Amino acid sequence: MSEDLYNQPDLIGDIDLWANDPVLRTHAVAAGADEGHLAPLGQSWGRAKMRALGRAAERHPPEPDLFDRGGRRRDAVAFHPAYHALMSEGIGAGYAALPWNGGRHATHAAMVYLMSQVEPGVCCPLTMTYAAVSALKVAPLLDAIWKPKLLSRSYDPAICPVTQKSGATMGMAMTERQGGSDVRANATRAVPAADGWLLTGHKWFCSAPMSDAFLTLAQTAEGLTCFLVPRWLDTGPNAIRIDRLKDKLGNRANASAEIRYGGALAHRVGEEGAGIRTIIEMVHHTRLDTAIAPAGLMRAALYEAHHWVTHRAAFQRRLIDQPLMRRVLADMVLDWEGALALAFHVSRAFDDPARMPFARIGVALAKFLNNKLCPPLVAEAMEVLGGMGFVEDTPLPMLYREAPLNGIWEGSGNVICLDILRTLQKAPEAGAALQDEFDAVRGSNAEYDAALKAFRASWASAPAEADARRFASEAARLLTASVLLRQAPDAVAEGYCSTRLSGGAAIPYGTARGLDEARVLKRLGNVG
Repeated sequence: MSEDLYNQPDLIGDIDLWANDPVLRTHAVAAGADEGHLAPLGQSWGRAKMRALGRAAERHPPEPDLFDRGGRRRDAVAFHPAYHALMSEGIGAGYAALPWNGGRHATHAAMVYLMSQVEPGVCCPLTMTYAAVSALKVAPLLDAIWKPKLLSRSYDPAICPVTQKSGATMGMAMTERQGGSDVRANATRAVPAADGWLLTGHKWFCSAPMSDAFLTLAQTAEGLTCFLVPRWLDTGPNAIRIDRLKDKLGNRANASAEIRYGGALAHRVGEEGAGIRTIIEMVHHTRLDTAIAPAGLMRAALYEAHHWVTHRAAFQRRLIDQPLMRRVLADMVLDWEGALALAFHVSRAFDDPARMPFARIGVALAKFLNNKLCPPLVAEAMEVLGGMGFVEDTPLPMLYREAPLNGIWEGSGNVICLDILRTLQKAPEAGAALQDEFDAVRGSNAEYDAALKAFRASWASAPAEADARRFASEAARLLTASVLLRQAPDAVAEGYCSTRLSGGAAIPYGTARGLDEARVLKRLGNVG
């Protein structure tokens, strides 16, 4: 006997993640992303089959495989086949390779945005592989061996030396329990050996421990130094021990581990004592991904909410036709489009060496603001679905668990804000580039002009450390408004300026007034 499923929305089938996302098309194209590459990818990755792979990878998390039946150490991690399938999709599409062999960082950023909507856990190893390429340029011999493997479009999970692989991935292991973000307090030691260096120490957080190598930091006689640690040597496994896998809040498809170097062979990257200066190139690029990934999570949550309200009725009306629901959703759209516009605008600067000063400060501002907006927006989308949004049958719980991650990874909020202050102090050209971005739209919106004037009056001198968050928040919102005024429809740009600049936020959602809700809601695209 079939049950009456009246008032239950149909299941979401295939979605064209490019064609059905006018916000993505607007800002990706403006940033110079390759539409010809992204359009078929959006269609392919939006299939229900891909979402099923994401669900399987998340529901069947990796398991430690530390010993064989005879008690010999394996120090491996076993993944569900869906995880490998998603990794193959990302590697094959050029997620890690494309910006380094003729493509644009903006196209890479769009792939981060798309994959974050399918299964964000695999983005971690893909992102680190992409970013590691930038750090190896100071080590020509290592670069010659590893770069071709990192840029390969072939995903090869085999456990063997890099010379025998068709493609490779690379992670990082910097954090130690006593220091956290303060990597200068790292205690891992490196001593010279005949064929490299030997590392001894413990790393509290190693993401993607099945990577083929890790960039890591260790102390030498000259100070903190960057090293490449291969996981497999020609003679067998390197002395990298997995103590345990982390039982994390989110990001379940990807493994994170505590590892121990027991005299692991490593190769120096960069000068002795210049570890932070060397690794910062990788961090700079991973921050781009942590700035745009929250926009992908926000988009996925909003799509679910929009689908629900369009196909669900309450109190004799469709939810989408009820004024308060429309206002809540329109309010949410402003933050989503603002986050995406800001991240893509910054990604464009990554493709222009002349704009690197802006890229340095812009990516930090985007990472800070976008990740502060993501958790409350996903929570609001969950509430739109009511109790159904709290159930694992929908992707909302997964998105909610994932929402805080990018705000923590590669520098939590305080670390990012203090880094912004240091950038302004040590690189005045970055501050000048930021002011140029502000001035680019002066005279186009009265509320923006008033907010910019007030901002400059408040921060006529360098902010105090305790004011770093307030400064970063105000600067990031102004920068977002500047981009929207140049690229977004008037209803979005003017709505953002009127609701986000004077008071700085519109939480709880649905409290903003004066929005052109009909035009703003069109930015959500169509639902099936």
